[in-house]
Amino acid sequence: MDEEFDPENVNSVLHQESSELLTIINSQLPTVIMELSQMMPGNAGLNINHLASSAAARTEHIRAMLEYFRAASAAECCNFLQSVCMLCENIPMHLESRLMSVAWNTHTDAKQLPATEPVSLRNTDVCENSSPSVTDKKSSLLPSEPQLVKRPRIDHWQQYVVAVMDLLLSRWEQLSELSREVLLENVWVSPRTVMRGRDRPDKTPGSADRGSRTPESDGDLGFSDTRVTLETFLQGCAGKVTVFVGQSGSGKTLLMSVLGQQWAHGLGPVPSSFLFVLLEFRQLNLLCRPLSLSELLFRHYLPPKGGDDEKRAIVDYLLSNPEQSCWVLDGYDEFHRKLPGQEVKKKPLDPEKPLPVKDLISGLLNRQLLPGCTVVVTCRARDVSDFEGVSDKVAQLREWDCHDIKEYVHNYFKANGSRGVQAADLILSTPHLLAMSSLPARCNICCICLDYLLLEGRDPRRVHTRAIQEVVMLGGGGSRGGNHAQSGDQGGGRTRGSEGMMMDTINGTAQLPSTLTQAYLTVLGAFLSHDPDRRGRTDMPNTMTPQESTVWLLSQYRAEVCELSQLAWKGLENSQILFMEEDISQDVLKFSYKTGILTQVEVRREDGKLVNSYCFIHLTVQEFLAALRIMTSRDVSDTQLKKTFSLKTRWMTKSDQRTVFTDSLHLYVCGLASQNCTQALVEIARTSGGTGGKNWVQKRQALVLKLLENLCHNNLTGPKVLELCHCVQESQDRKLAQKVVETRATLELRNIRLLPNDIDALAFVVNSKDDNGIGLDFGACSMELECLDVLPRCQYIHFLCFRSRKYGDKFAEKLSSILPKFTTLRKLEFCGSALTATGAASLASALQNCPHITKINLSDNNLKDAGIKHIADVCTKLPRLVSLILGRNNMSLKAVDYLIRTMSSCLNIQHLHADGMKEVTVTFCQNSHKPKSEPKISLLNQKWSKPDMQKLAKSLTHCPALSVLNLSGGHWDLETLRTLTQFLPMFNVSKEIIVNDSCSSVEGVVILTALLSDCPAVIELHIRLQSPVQVSIVFPGGKEKPADERSKILCLSCCRLLPADLEKVWRSLGTSSELTLLDLSSNSLGNKGLGKLLEVLPRLRSIREINASNNQITMEGVLMLAGALCSHNNLTQIHISHGGREQVTLKFCHDKSEDNQQLKMFRINSSSLLPTNVTALCRRLLQCRSDLELDLSHSSLTDKAIENLLKVLPKMTSLQRLNVSHSITSAAGALNLVNCLTVSQRVTSVELRPQAESFIRFDSVKAECASCRLNDFDLKGDTLERLLEILQQGPRLSDLDLSSNQVEDEGVRRFVDSVPELQITRYVNLSNNSLTQRGLLDVASTLCVCGNISGVEVSLGAEERCLIWFTQSEGCEKTLSVRESSLERDHLVRLAEIVSLCPSLTKVELRNNLLQSDWIVDFVKLLNIDERGLSISIEEGWIRSEEAVTLVCRCLELNSIIRTIKVQHTTLHLSLMRSTELTSVSLVDCAIEGHQLAPMASFIQKCPLLTELDLSHNRLGLGGAEFLCSVLPSLPHLSSLSIASKGTYVIEKLSEALLQATAIQCLNLSGHVIGDTAAEIMTGMFPRLRSLNLSHCLWSAAGGLQLIRALGESVSLEGLSLDSLQLNEESRVYLAQSLRNINSLRSLKLNKIAVEQSGENDMLDLLAAMEGLTRMEAIELDGWRMADGAMEQLTRLLPVWTELRKISLSKNLISDRSGDMLLEALSSCSHLEELHLSSNCLGDLTAARMALVLPSLTHITVLDISENNIGDKGSVSLSKAIMCLKKLTKLDLTSVGTSELCAVAASLAHCPLIQDVRLGWNNCGDEVVEELARVMPLCQKLIRIDLESNSVSVCGAEALLRASQSCPALQLIRLWRNKVSPSEAERLSLKDKRLNFSST
Repeated sequence: MDEEFDPENVNSVLHQESSELLTIINSQLPTVIMELSQMMPGNAGLNINHLASSAAARTEHIRAMLEYFRAASAAECCNFLQSVCMLCENIPMHLESRLMSVAWNTHTDAKQLPATEPVSLRNTDVCENSSPSVTDKKSSLLPSEPQLVKRPRIDHWQQYVVAVMDLLLSRWEQLSELSREVLLENVWVSPRTVMRGRDRPDKTPGSADRGSRTPESDGDLGFSDTRVTLETFLQGCAGKVTVFVGQSGSGKTLLMSVLGQQWAHGLGPVPSSFLFVLLEFRQLNLLCRPLSLSELLFRHYLPPKGGDDEKRAIVDYLLSNPEQSCWVLDGYDEFHRKLPGQEVKKKPLDPEKPLPVKDLISGLLNRQLLPGCTVVVTCRARDVSDFEGVSDKVAQLREWDCHDIKEYVHNYFKANGSRGVQAADLILSTPHLLAMSSLPARCNICCICLDYLLLEGRDPRRVHTRAIQEVVMLGGGGSRGGNHAQSGDQGGGRTRGSEGMMMDTINGTAQLPSTLTQAYLTVLGAFLSHDPDRRGRTDMPNTMTPQESTVWLLSQYRAEVCELSQLAWKGLENSQILFMEEDISQDVLKFSYKTGILTQVEVRREDGKLVNSYCFIHLTVQEFLAALRIMTSRDVSDTQLKKTFSLKTRWMTKSDQRTVFTDSLHLYVCGLASQNCTQALVEIARTSGGTGGKNWVQKRQALVLKLLENLCHNNLTGPKVLELCHCVQESQDRKLAQKVVETRATLELRNIRLLPNDIDALAFVVNSKDDNGIGLDFGACSMELECLDVLPRCQYIHFLCFRSRKYGDKFAEKLSSILPKFTTLRKLEFCGSALTATGAASLASALQNCPHITKINLSDNNLKDAGIKHIADVCTKLPRLVSLILGRNNMSLKAVDYLIRTMSSCLNIQHLHADGMKEVTVTFCQNSHKPKSEPKISLLNQKWSKPDMQKLAKSLTHCPALSVLNLSGGHWDLETLRTLTQFLPMFNVSKEIIVNDSCSSVEGVVILTALLSDCPAVIELHIRLQSPVQVSIVFPGGKEKPADERSKILCLSCCRLLPADLEKVWRSLGTSSELTLLDLSSNSLGNKGLGKLLEVLPRLRSIREINASNNQITMEGVLMLAGALCSHNNLTQIHISHGGREQVTLKFCHDKSEDNQQLKMFRINSSSLLPTNVTALCRRLLQCRSDLELDLSHSSLTDKAIENLLKVLPKMTSLQRLNVSHSITSAAGALNLVNCLTVSQRVTSVELRPQAESFIRFDSVKAECASCRLNDFDLKGDTLERLLEILQQGPRLSDLDLSSNQVEDEGVRRFVDSVPELQITRYVNLSNNSLTQRGLLDVASTLCVCGNISGVEVSLGAEERCLIWFTQSEGCEKTLSVRESSLERDHLVRLAEIVSLCPSLTKVELRNNLLQSDWIVDFVKLLNIDERGLSISIEEGWIRSEEAVTLVCRCLELNSIIRTIKVQHTTLHLSLMRSTELTSVSLVDCAIEGHQLAPMASFIQKCPLLTELDLSHNRLGLGGAEFLCSVLPSLPHLSSLSIASKGTYVIEKLSEALLQATAIQCLNLSGHVIGDTAAEIMTGMFPRLRSLNLSHCLWSAAGGLQLIRALGESVSLEGLSLDSLQLNEESRVYLAQSLRNINSLRSLKLNKIAVEQSGENDMLDLLAAMEGLTRMEAIELDGWRMADGAMEQLTRLLPVWTELRKISLSKNLISDRSGDMLLEALSSCSHLEELHLSSNCLGDLTAARMALVLPSLTHITVLDISENNIGDKGSVSLSKAIMCLKKLTKLDLTSVGTSELCAVAASLAHCPLIQDVRLGWNNCGDEVVEELARVMPLCQKLIRIDLESNSVSVCGAEALLRASQSCPALQLIRLWRNKVSPSEAERLSLKDKRLNFSST
């Protein structure tokens, strides 16, 4: 309360405040000071100018004024103070209030003067210069007009403040009757650093967290572990926004009431002059319509006693002095609305404007309303993020500790102290009850539960009264939701068998609830037992257990419980916690209030009227009852259950939906799903509103468990996993617990606060893992030491991790006490903490008792050297330790040295790694049967001094053998480096010493180089001074080599060496003759240094390679190197690039005895070579006596340089190859190089392309002929003339390739004219030269003008080809092939002339040239054919069916020159000869139908000399049969008839005609259906037949038997084909008998015959029947499945078949042994040409026999052994055999079981006639393909190569592409299914379409 002053002490108040008033008045406007000064006598003449003239003068004037009124009368002083308050601005509110109060009180006393004294207001019209009269003086005692306005405003304000005090005191009186005393100094909070917006720290787990998924904000974010009292924390909160965070039931509302009570008494942190406004959000929810600030204050909080004027005055004062108000906003967590975010624009709000409640609250918080007022807000932790950016102070209410709980319990049971002691002991010893009791409201619930369980003969009224009392004492905290995570934990690690019991036993009689849900079920029973009116304790049987009594009470109060649960569920759905009387039936309301389940709350409606409302005793009780509704009523569907069931944690994120009910509902649902609660649920479900059935309840319980099971498999964050553990623990389901951990090797928890009950929940889940083990990872989690007491309940823990600065020595000491209890612990991490040597000692002591530990991580602590020593000492006592991590522990090199010395005693240390002091890791090896590898030491980035190095070196000398020592980093000085080299010979290192960054100068290089000579164990030294500096000293790895095999390597790359430095290096090396590789690249040696290097070459007797690249060497140095190549016998290769500026490499041979036979190479690439350079270089190389290759590729060669090169080439007798790839840019330069054909007779080949591979090869002696390839140039006009001139002067050429040179028609004509003058032996290639039909005809004309041309091939299609083939002999037969050239009639006429003029032309092919029928006939007519004969093949797509018949008919009109005519598929074949008769007509496979043959009848009948007619593979039908019947009688000389078909029924009609055609000797009826009648008729023909083909025919058993029996009469038969013959036992016997009778057989085909119930003896009989067939030339027995016995029988026959030319035994069962026998027998068949053995079981033995036998079979052209099992050795044997097959044309080795076919590919070089090579499906790699590419140019007749399904890469395919350029006859290379990407395949195919990567 403010002070009261009497008139006598007003002057003393002025004296006390003079100093502050002086400052305030001095800051006012001069007019204000002027007006105040005029109140003093004698100041009328003072003017404004005088006041403004000097600040000092003004100050003195004001001080004098204050002194005057301090000594003046009380009335004058009051008048002055009132004027100051009215006129001055910016007076602090506390000062203004005091001044106005004392002045008004004095003025009130003055008003009581006698009435005779006149009182009037001050006359404002008085002249300023007039002096005051007596009346004026009297009037000055009265308040002025402004004073009359301001004084009532203050009065109303103070009166309202007093009314609020009365209100809060009355409220507190109601509470104080029922509650204990609450002192702010006894309430503890944890402060938090306020984070505004982007200042929030990033709590995202870092890399060290190993992917933890706990990104959500926790309620403890930023709260420190330190605590202060609430009273201390509230100091300085005036004018700020303060937020108190607490869980539901933590007493926030009570504390706010205490704060108000203390304010009302003038105590506490809020000044009593302030207005204290206490608003509850739960009541604000009732305000729906917008309202102004005054309406919020007067209508909802406290209406003033006066009218509108009083309200206006209060509001005006509040708006003028907002800093004198304190707004307490309690229970934001219950607010249904969410405050606007920080993005709200902080513009001032109009306090008179009606706004929604949330906007008014937001305005207060954001200083948009009443800026400067004090605001206090209470909320839960999940809501604190809503106040970021607006809060100034935040604190969290601490939970009760054991002392607080014990005190409360004793107070609760004060009437019975012994029971209170027992209850306290039970709570403190039971984890889930202890967790509940950490909150005041729930501690009350625990006491009610225990009172119910412990009290025998209890008094319901006493218990009821106490329950109500405690709830009221807590300030209604129960009306808001609680936090289950703080109180809802259960005894998870329980080892005793409690799963089957609902409660734990107490003293053998009562039982404790074992879960939170069971506790609330018990509490519900306790409340029900308090009913004072009916069905109380007296009705309940005395023999019941607490569990049974609870179920009995539920059965007695079903209706009430059902309605309460329905009310709770309704509130849950609507987020409603306050219920009006109309929401509840009166009976249930009365019952619930009396029993304590509901409590009464007074609320003010929107109209300001006070009414009663009701809420549950605690929000968790409402949630529990709602859970009961869910589990017992069909009104709640499964869908609604699933919707409400989710893992809501106490760590809420901003994205979570805001609701009052966020804590415990799902937990109670899970608890009620336990079997232990089934009976209770069934009792409730039996009400009229329930479901009434145990089955339904169990089904609902199963649904909940299923939902939990689904969550077990989800990818949950750490808080959600912990919440899931709580739910599973509530369900008491071990199988669910197993599912939680079965997919989680480690449970990771990040940035959350953990309590003992959390650990208990983890224990319940973790212990279900059994002995499989699981890990717990606590990252930055706040943990009390009590949590560690609970942690050992977690069994089977194999991994524990603690990461937080909160964990220090005390934490480690506590952890050490429990660590040995984890018997399965294998990995411990205590990193990123505050551990020191003290804590390390504790941990080390505990770790000795953890024998199974394998990994320890103590990084990022503060162990220092002492702590490291503690840990290192314990390592020797841990036999299974694998790794120890100690980085970032503020240690020194002493600690590292101690670890090194530890290696001497601890022999299982495998690797010591220290990177500075940031990373320190010790790795250990385990005792195993595997050989132990030598340990490693890595000490990186240490700051070494000479003493440090000496100490380290001494320690290293005592170390066991090391494999690697890495001392990189640190930037050593020379003395330190020299110290290391002095000790290094004493080190026991087997592989490598790495000292990167240790050497920075040439002097250091010299010091290290000496190691190669001073330390024999050093074999390699690698030094690089360029950043990053690298130094590596390599040892032999424990494998000592003999002295003559030792080799050493010295690499001094990037060491800034100058020529003079080389002398130092040589001296340091000494006489090190073992040096094999010397790398001096990237230095500054220059030519001078190169000279010094070449001088020491004789000393380097073992040198293999020298790298002098990037040493600024010029052409002078290049010439020096060329001279060295000639003068040093062991120097074999020199590689130079960019004229010596970049690569310079020298390579040496090993065996000097072969020096003269070594091919030497001098390569200078990517260089600009001047003509003088070329001349000088070549002259130096003239001195080379060994074979030489000169590589000038990728260089710039001018025409003059090439001319100079040609001048020297003849003298370079040792030159074998000149490489100018990518160095030729012009056609002129290329022609200069081609001229080497004339200047040197040793040239064997010239291959030139612009900017591509180009070579000139030489022979040691004069070459017989050369090859010339000139591609991709522009050869026209003079250039072509120059080329022809050179070629005419040059030697004989084997081949000339001028493809892709843009020669065009004119050039081709000029070339054709010169062809007779050229000496060419094989071919000329003019492909891809843009030829037209004119050029084609010119090329074709060469057949007439040049006798040694054997053929011409021309194609003008997409792939243009033009080849002229030559032969060595004159008068040879010639061929002409024209394809895809779009010929016109005129072109055919010209071709006819050419053909007619070439007497040696015997074969003409015209394929797909778009020819018409008339043109073809005219072409044939124009041909002038002599007796030599001519074969013509014309292929066109339209030659099919009826068109084919028509064309044949028109050609038959020319029968005077046609000897044979044949149409096969779409090709017309004519054999022409002058004055001859038609002897053969064939129409094969050209889609002809029988009726289409009719036009041919007249022509055929006119050809009596016709001997052959072939109509096979057409659709003859009856029309065809009639045709044959009509023509056969007119063909008396017809000896061969072939009508092979498939399933045709014409033989019946033809059989008689065939029998009459007595001249027929060769008959082919393959594929026909032969009836019995036809078979009988046909048997009459058999005796005269010489060849019969009945393959694939169909007949009956009787008909077939007739035919087979008749074969025995065919004594003249020479060819018999019976493929796919179906035999029974009888027909097989007759076939064998027939074969014995036919001794004239030369060809027998019995492929794929089928014998019913056949055995090997049946096949033996058939083979035995062939013994008399001594004239056999071809036999095919494919598919017989002959094994060893049958093969043995066959091999007996082969020596007799000396004329055998073909044998096919594919698809049998020929073993390797049988194959060996077969080959041995075939050695007698010297005329054999084709050998087919595919799809058998042949192996290396057969291949070896082939190597012996096949060389004698010189006529073999086809060899097929595909699909066998030839191995690597077999392929070598095959290659030896193939080398001897000079006539081989086809080789099939598809899928032969080996990829090692290089030898086979190489052997093809000896097969000049090879055309078809098949190596597919062998997994061959590039090496096979490259070998094949090498031999391809030697196989000029090669047409097809099959390499599908191998392992050929792009490199191999490109090798084939290059080789194919030398094979003009090649048509196809199959490369499907190889290791070539689609894009690369497309690229290669575009270059050459013969490379086929498709499957077809």
